[in-house]
Amino acid sequence: MPLAAPAPALPRADLVLLAVAIAGVSLSAPLIAATAAPALAIAFWRNAIAVGVLGPVALLKRVHRTELRTMGGRTALLAVAAGAMLALHFALWLPSLRMTSVASSTALCTTTPIWTTLALRLRGKQVARMVWAGCAVACVGVLILSGVDMSLSPRAVLGDALALAGGIAAAGYVLLGAEVRRTVSTTSYSVLCYSTAAVLLLAGCLATGAQLVSYDAGTWAKLAALTCAAQLIGHTILNRVVRSLGPSVTSTSILLETPGAALIAAVWLGQLPPVAAYPALAVILVGLLLVIRGERQ
Repeated sequence: MPLAAPAPALPRADLVLLAVAIAGVSLSAPLIAATAAPALAIAFWRNAIAVGVLGPVALLKRVHRTELRTMGGRTALLAVAAGAMLALHFALWLPSLRMTSVASSTALCTTTPIWTTLALRLRGKQVARMVWAGCAVACVGVLILSGVDMSLSPRAVLGDALALAGGIAAAGYVLLGAEVRRTVSTTSYSVLCYSTAAVLLLAGCLATGAQLVSYDAGTWAKLAALTCAAQLIGHTILNRVVRSLGPSVTSTSILLETPGAALIAAVWLGQLPPVAAYPALAVILVGLLLVIRGERQ
């Protein structure tokens, strides 16, 4: 019997890009918590500004114009659905940051790999045991770090629930994006996805009366920094690497946002992380490595 071919190695360049993306999204929660603007407005502007940057690139390059014009109906619908899931993710998660701690909100929201793996299994994909084990180990690391908010206040409990629901929505975003990215470039997909999210979030802002303008210079600067770090660098690079790394590896790596956000919040906002921050980071990394090995198998 011939020996099975060795599993292909994951692209090192994409793993480096993944690390850059996680560093970018780790700035998201502390910046949102420090920005004096309504949560829905912050979500709208980070997507709208990103479209303002990526849109001209897509329109000026012939390859992207052709791709957007000739995109099949099913693919376009999936990209729009991904944008809707992204909008829902932001609409649920951002308000939670004002109700509970940054560490707890981020920890619960980044349970994405659990829901991603469950969805893949429900779709009939065989998920390696090592992937399940890696997801479990990484989530244990998140729990070690945050302890999940033990407060019994109704506000904190509601914030935790919103963050958890935001993590489920993020799983839909990752899975739909992985499907679209099989045939669509990063730029074209990101423009369509972010545009959809921006339109839906704008509708939410108008429906709830959220203030969209008249911010001070410091607030606009934070919105610009949030868009650059978390949206253009973080989410757009995640959209790029999900094609080669797959939804399981990509979503599990997002768990590293929790210790990153907690450490940034400690320095910037004075929200000291627990003593277990560094051991938790090591546990999350072990879980991620297990998922990567399981995906290769």
